[in-house]
Amino acid sequence: MTGIRRVAFFGSPAFALPVLDALHAAFEVVLVVSQPDKPVGRGLKLTPPPVAARATELGLPLAQPTKLRGNAEFQAQLRASGAEVAVTCAYGKLLPQSLLDVLPYGFLNTHTSLLPAYRGAAPIQWALIEGETVTGTTIMQTDVGMDTGDILLQRELEIQPEWSALELSASLSQQAAELAVQAVRERPLLTPRSQNHAQATHAPLLTKEDGFVRWDDPAQRIVDRYRGVAAWPQTTAFVGGQRVKLDGLTVHPDTTPNGTVPGQILGVDGDSLQVATGDGILRIATVQPASKKPQPAAQWAQGLSEGASFDWEPSPGRART
Repeated sequence: MTGIRRVAFFGSPAFALPVLDALHAAFEVVLVVSQPDKPVGRGLKLTPPPVAARATELGLPLAQPTKLRGNAEFQAQLRASGAEVAVTCAYGKLLPQSLLDVLPYGFLNTHTSLLPAYRGAAPIQWALIEGETVTGTTIMQTDVGMDTGDILLQRELEIQPEWSALELSASLSQQAAELAVQAVRERPLLTPRSQNHAQATHAPLLTKEDGFVRWDDPAQRIVDRYRGVAAWPQTTAFVGGQRVKLDGLTVHPDTTPNGTVPGQILGVDGDSLQVATGDGILRIATVQPASKKPQPAAQWAQGLSEGASFDWEPSPGRART
């Protein structure tokens, strides 16, 4: 049986670049599909997504359709490219069945979790928030559902304790590149297996509120959330109704003193603060007030009264998240 040689690639952000580069090195990439250019920065300069820019650098055919559903012209372009299979990685749009049916081997999607766990747009972030120690990459045969397609390949990845979403993303991006090449090479021989949909969990897009500290959580869970939201929206707390960003969160080895309440500032540890949580003590290295530069947490806290606490709410009258 002759192996697959001609591949289309669908992707948009920088995360997908290693996958595109690996496919370009191993096969003939006959079409790259990315999101349309978008205004970026204060000047709102129209800027291509990283994948579109890389395709231009490599001299690869590029398409940036504004819509997929009912787009007969784009379907004809994909069919005319001669691609035998398409690989998608963080493309950013759901694919209609009419498009999935165009190519002989359909679409293979790289998903950064061990499906059916963490279906959705933010599997890397939610795996960290939920305190997972192992995640991985799945290559699935794409269907019209949200990450519900049959599994072709999976590979685990151990999450290092010091990793945030930034480091985990970098490692999974490289793993996805390797697995995507393997899946294309072996696709004619691979037997798809159905997911156990009853075991599915979900990883929706993050919101700003997902970065708010839940002070009655255990200290380790607060640190896990901090790791998961490191890229965006980052970790936010409130003092006197004012927003501050927190960084350098770790678990202090001591136990919480009796008589304290979650969020209460217990004292300093070098340049860091010690803060009570629902279970254990949180160490905070830096604090960044709104419109100011980050500063050592102990320095920031010098003006606070003894026994001061972080607020539960961003402003009076707002419900806790």
